[in-house]
Amino acid sequence: MNEGNRSAVLSFGLLATALLLAFLANASLGSVPIGLGDLWSVLFKSDGMEPVLTNIIWEFRMPRAVTATFAGAALAVSGLMMQTVFRNPLADPFVLGVNSGASLGVALVLLALAPMGISLHESLGISGQAMLVMAATVGAGATLAALLVFARRVDVMSLLILGLMISYGVGAIVSMLMFFSMADRLQAFFFWSYGNFGTMTWSQLKLFVPLSVAGLIASLVLIKTLDAFLLGERYAQSLGVDVKRSRFAILASASLLAGLVTGYCGPIGFLGIAAPHFCRFLFKTSAHRVLVPASILSGATLALLADLAAKAPGVEVSFPLNAITALVGAPVIILALLKQRNLRRAFGG
Repeated sequence: MNEGNRSAVLSFGLLATALLLAFLANASLGSVPIGLGDLWSVLFKSDGMEPVLTNIIWEFRMPRAVTATFAGAALAVSGLMMQTVFRNPLADPFVLGVNSGASLGVALVLLALAPMGISLHESLGISGQAMLVMAATVGAGATLAALLVFARRVDVMSLLILGLMISYGVGAIVSMLMFFSMADRLQAFFFWSYGNFGTMTWSQLKLFVPLSVAGLIASLVLIKTLDAFLLGERYAQSLGVDVKRSRFAILASASLLAGLVTGYCGPIGFLGIAAPHFCRFLFKTSAHRVLVPASILSGATLALLADLAAKAPGVEVSFPLNAITALVGAPVIILALLKQRNLRRAFGG
């Protein structure tokens, strides 16, 4: 094993260890701190444990930690695929307005469901939640399709500006829908828009986890295609890649992952851009056979840490998750802009 392979194995080991520690910390810390010994006993030796402690861990902490793990992995991989297809180092579901499109889909469903008196988080069962996820995915996919049309005619910075303009336009439509919504639906939508991993139940995870795994597996299958797209569509076509079909498959997978997380957890920003850049810095490579699995691990870890910070252990209040992810992601975007020349080189520019 050469030095480069040893370094990659060590880095993956560190990421896996960090993920495990972040998961344990997320499950242990909160308004009621739980020791690792008690956590282990509840998970693997539940006999004799206090019912209250068991209920906190199994009904609240574990679903939240599992949700953060899969949501973070999904957003990171979605951001990585968008950055590759658009050859844009600053692309992610939030910056390019994909989250706004997904939010529009959810707002439309919420407005349609409002006359029935269905609450967004309390009364929606699996079928109702699936409707929200489908609407968010369609909204995310529609925004991606529009950006793909623009990407053929404008440069990288113009595409970012167009993404922001789409976000503003979609935000205006959402504002109009909210203006005509009932007060309780408006409050529910505001709560959803802050982003939250803590609203999921085991019954909802039965749909969320398999769909997340399907999207992540699709990204692993598309690794060679992503590598071909990294140097441009003409280069990919010269290698025998069906560009249109492959591009549709990549964007469909990216919109599924972004829409899925947005539908269940709200529009969570910046994780999709922070995790891939962290992996490029850590592994010093643009090869997707390394970046995809590394983004899965780092995205899950960052989401768990952001959720832990949002829970604010030892403090009576909880912070909005999007505020925490912005504190992490905004410096990454600033550094990416400052090092734009190096990023262009990494993307074949």
